[in-house]
Amino acid sequence: MTTNPEDAVALFQEGYNCAQSVFVACSRQYGLDRQTALRVAQAFGGGMGRTGSVCGAVTGALMVIGFKRAALDPKDTQAKLDAHQLAREFLAAFKDRHESLLCRELLGADMSTPEGLKQVQEKGLHQSVCQPLLRSAAEIIEKVLAD
Repeated sequence: MTTNPEDAVALFQEGYNCAQSVFVACSRQYGLDRQTALRVAQAFGGGMGRTGSVCGAVTGALMVIGFKRAALDPKDTQAKLDAHQLAREFLAAFKDRHESLLCRELLGADMSTPEGLKQVQEKGLHQSVCQPLLRSAAEIIEKVLAD
C-alpha cells in the first residue's frame, strides 16, 4: 500500500471531514472512486455525526479495511476474521499512539456542544490536533495493510 499521509491532510484542508479525508486518501488505490468514498464517509466526521464519539480518522481507516478485505460471500468466515483482525491491529496501534479513539478525548473538547465546537475553532484544534491524527491514521493503515 502506498498512501501519502499528506494526501489525507490536504483533503482535510480543502474542507472535507476527517473520515472522508482518510477514506479517500487511502482507498483510491483499491479502485474506489472519489465521489463514492466522499459520500460513504460523510456522516462519520466529527466523531460520527459530530457527536465526539470515535474519531473520524479512525472510522475512515476502518472503512479502508472493510473496502479492501470485505467478505463478499456471507459464508466466507475467514475473510470476516481477517478484516476483524486488521481492524483490531489498527485500533490498538492508534490507541497506543494517541491514548484514545474518541474525538472528544483526542481534541480535549466536545464538538457535539456549541461550547465545544467554539473551543475547537478558537484554539485551532483542527490544525494542531486533527491534522496530525489524520497523518497518523494514514501511516498506521498503510502499515497494517502491508503486513
